[in-house]
Amino acid sequence: MQEIEQLTRELYADIPQGTLYHYTTFTGLLGIVESRALWASDIRYMNDSAELRHTADLIRAEVRERIEAGHPDSGLLTQFVDWVRHRITNGHLLFGASFRSQGNLLSQWRGYSTPGRGVSLGFSSESILRSAHQQRFMVGKCIYEPSRQRMLIRKVVDAVGQLAARQAARAESAAERAAVLQQAFAEVETDLLRLAAILKHPSFREEREWRIVSPVITEDAEARILFREGHAMLVPYIEFAICMDKEPIAMDHLFLGPTPNVNISMNSLKMFLGKNNIIPKRGIEYCQIPFRQR
Repeated sequence: MQEIEQLTRELYADIPQGTLYHYTTFTGLLGIVESRALWASDIRYMNDSAELRHTADLIRAEVRERIEAGHPDSGLLTQFVDWVRHRITNGHLLFGASFRSQGNLLSQWRGYSTPGRGVSLGFSSESILRSAHQQRFMVGKCIYEPSRQRMLIRKVVDAVGQLAARQAARAESAAERAAVLQQAFAEVETDLLRLAAILKHPSFREEREWRIVSPVITEDAEARILFREGHAMLVPYIEFAICMDKEPIAMDHLFLGPTPNVNISMNSLKMFLGKNNIIPKRGIEYCQIPFRQR
């Protein structure tokens, strides 16, 4: 659908500047250096699926408001909400990885690293954009403002409603109408997923997050999907190469997270990076946040 495709292109047109930070554990750092890649997780499993649920909740609220206002085709809108809820769990696949504009946030140390075992890896935005382009990933700036989110969802529901209504008008039976509506909804799935990947709850605005987002995968066989252990389930992911050649991994900066053993932890970290020919341009810093065992 051209309207939503154009909307997606506009949303992913922002260009990050400066350094982008990726928070991870020591185990994550070891894996990144060994594989020369980041893990891009299935967005349905990021933050226990809260990412997509937020967009589904916004759509549900918009539809409810329209029905209460007397929308002439409440059945169409209700079917769209039901379709969105179903496709969140059973639909196409989209993978993403997160970066932050700030590399030393207490909330991120708490959320993305194990106490005493965390790092924040800083990469130049140019290198991330280059790698994304080479792997057909998109780079998007997360949107937190409620008013802007509602405006975007209104545009999506408008476009879906217009397309579905036009196609359903040609249906000659209830069964044919239902099939036509499902087909119309399917036409927006790819762009709706990309939109959902960068709509985040306003309470997370401090993160100033950027996301790399994979091409939409319609069949599992299309990608080399791997699995890692999550909090309460296996999490599907694919690898996003951060270095496309044989050169050492280029890193701008690195923060060592809160730890009770600052000196020896910093020493071993520098030894590890040096052994792998990784020399952050702006060096390695301790976060200066007091360590508290949880």
